[in-house]
Amino acid sequence: MLEFADLALRTLGPFWLTVAAIATILFLGWLTGGIRYIPNRRVGVAEKLWSGSGSIAAGLIARGGEAGYQPGVLRGGVHFMMPLQYRVHSVALVTIPQGQIGYVFARDGVPLPPTQTLGSAATPIDFGDAAAFLRAGGQRGPQRQILREGTYAVNLAQFVVLTASRVYSLPLERSEVQILANMAELIGERGGFEPVVIQGKDDQIGVVTVHDGPSLRPGEIIAPTVGDDPSRPESYHNTFQDPEKFLRAGGMRGRQLQVLVEGTYYINRLFATVELIPKTVVEVGNVGVVVSYTGETGKDLSGEDYRHGELVGVAQRGVWSMPLLPGKYPFNTYAGKVILVPTTNFILKWNKAETGAHKYDENLAEVDLITRDAFEPSLPLSVVVHIDYRKAPLVIQRFGDIKKLVEQTLDPMVSAYFKNVAQTRTLIQLLQDRSAIQQQSGLEMKEKFDRYNLELQEVLIGTPTAGKGGQIEQILVQLRSRQVAQEQIETYSRQESAAVKERALREAEARAKQQTSITESELSITVQANAGKADLARAQQQAAQIQALAQAESEKIRVLGEGEAKKIQALAGAEAERAARVGVAQALAIEEQVRAYGGPRFQLTQQVMARFAEAIERARVDVVPKILIGGGPGAPEPSGGGFGSGSVVEALLSMLLSERMEANREVGTPPPSRPQAEALRKELEGRISGASPAAG
Repeated sequence: MLEFADLALRTLGPFWLTVAAIATILFLGWLTGGIRYIPNRRVGVAEKLWSGSGSIAAGLIARGGEAGYQPGVLRGGVHFMMPLQYRVHSVALVTIPQGQIGYVFARDGVPLPPTQTLGSAATPIDFGDAAAFLRAGGQRGPQRQILREGTYAVNLAQFVVLTASRVYSLPLERSEVQILANMAELIGERGGFEPVVIQGKDDQIGVVTVHDGPSLRPGEIIAPTVGDDPSRPESYHNTFQDPEKFLRAGGMRGRQLQVLVEGTYYINRLFATVELIPKTVVEVGNVGVVVSYTGETGKDLSGEDYRHGELVGVAQRGVWSMPLLPGKYPFNTYAGKVILVPTTNFILKWNKAETGAHKYDENLAEVDLITRDAFEPSLPLSVVVHIDYRKAPLVIQRFGDIKKLVEQTLDPMVSAYFKNVAQTRTLIQLLQDRSAIQQQSGLEMKEKFDRYNLELQEVLIGTPTAGKGGQIEQILVQLRSRQVAQEQIETYSRQESAAVKERALREAEARAKQQTSITESELSITVQANAGKADLARAQQQAAQIQALAQAESEKIRVLGEGEAKKIQALAGAEAERAARVGVAQALAIEEQVRAYGGPRFQLTQQVMARFAEAIERARVDVVPKILIGGGPGAPEPSGGGFGSGSVVEALLSMLLSERMEANREVGTPPPSRPQAEALRKELEGRISGASPAAG
């Protein structure tokens, strides 16, 4: 060795000799434990091998410099230590990934009492300072406090840190490794390495069960809510994320009434586990009646007339008097239950083949009846029921739930009612009076439903089925036959009406086809009527005109007549005067002539003959008479030597009468009767006699 040193001194020189000496010293220091290098990515846990103070009396960590594991840690760098006194254990830094949780297990500290599950400290601690943890009275075992994201320089001889990826520890013995692995597995099963995340889309809440703290009082099944006031930070545990404050506020172990809603919660799963359950959803058309299993005993709010149970206020034990209205509620179903009661009309069907949407009637069947005429049909029914939302708690308090109400009360009541109705009617009456029975049952059963805080809306009766007897089909066949006959009568009547309508239609169609002609004729009639009216108007005008002209002409004629009459009268007077004078003169002349010719008879005969001759000349009659008039041999002679009545005069009269009768025969006039002929003869005789001289 000396030769080697001498050779090195001569060869390397003084500088290199110094370097070599230092290296040798460092090598010897490392070899003896006096010098220790710790990388920055690790920490060193110092274990004191011997000490003048001796060994520690209790625990694992040497708090007073005794031999054993020291509370402090060695960070990165070179550390000079007493050679051969320390052993340094290089361990990794503890790293908690983002969004994960680390659990701490303390190997040394105050022992846990029998009533405590997790270790704690009087104040929040830094697990990087084991000495401070021990001075603060930190307890050994799993800790309530957790590690959040980050990197920690932890004394792994004092603390064991469990993460999702690995267990950070300084192994002391083989059995401890298995214990720590089991603890990590338990935490993993509870999902404890990750925070509790409740998303709004899931419509869930978290029910918390605390595993540390004082036990519940006798009679309680769920722990009440504590420390939920943010204005009191000393007891506000922020939904179980600070176990120390939770316990300080009076929190107890067991299932908690307070629940977790949407959010992220960093909860120590060794302290409290979380169970996710659905929110309580009260759909529209329903209310939720709350039956609470916890809370204080409240005052009965049901009223004096209600004797079926008590209703209490909100957050009290029992049936709450106010139901939950439609919505979503973070209701802890371990602390009570919510019974949904429909507030819309729901149908109960007494029919095995049909079931309502609420399933309240799934055990109902048709009502078996016995009619008055001994038929046994089965009657299907449907009953429409409504529950007032304010009376829903009364219904639940009385019956427990709607299905029990239906099966234990409504079913026997409705069945008995219709059995009684069937006994008063024959089967045909039951079929034919269905509408009346349905209406009457609705009125009578409404009062019975009111007794159970229900509102009966309507009763619907179906068609009876064969039931036990099996003869209802025969009755139905008979009724159908009757109905078919009635329908045939109605059909024939309608066909007859249809035929009449068809005939009217045909007439209308024919009329429509001739409508142009009808219209033209009607227009022609109208035109002619208007023309007639015009002609009538013109005729009336002409008549009025003619009447006016006639009146004027009549007046003219009257005036002219009056003038002419006066003229004639004057002329007649003058003529009469002249005639009178002429007559007188003629009379005087005639008288003289008569006297001259032999008397008046002769004169008369002469005048008559003269006039007769003039008449024959004007009439142009035969000169030879057709009738011979003459006296017979025995005829008497005229007296006085002149013409007698049976002589020439009579002959003339006979001739004139004969001519007169001939003339009448020619013109078609009937011959005069005998009295008329006699009168004519007398008239002529009178005229002749008046003209005779004797008359003169």
